[in-house]
Amino acid sequence: MPDKPKTTGMIGTMKAGDLVRLTRAASPQFVRPINVRIIRELTDRHTYHGWTWIEAYELGPDGCARAKRELFVLREGVDLLPSGPSEPTRPATRQQVRRLPVRAR
Repeated sequence: MPDKPKTTGMIGTMKAGDLVRLTRAASPQFVRPINVRIIRELTDRHTYHGWTWIEAYELGPDGCARAKRELFVLREGVDLLPSGPSEPTRPATRQQVRRLPVRAR
């Protein structure tokens, strides 16, 4: 049996860029769990207490976006996943860029 991904806990307010795992705890529609990256929470829609609409990209096994979806989920069942490095990577400096030889024509 595969190991369950480690989560950092239940999510409160969802913001753009959050990586979350949706299972049956979030909604009966997720018989097979999926990972999504949040685009935004759709707060203008009226829902039942504890439920919310989200707009998100469904991620494939390689972590790339596969489909844009609007999902109705139970906030309590949404698991926040670690999303990688917290600091953006810096662009390479001129000294770090490898210069290729120029071919004469």
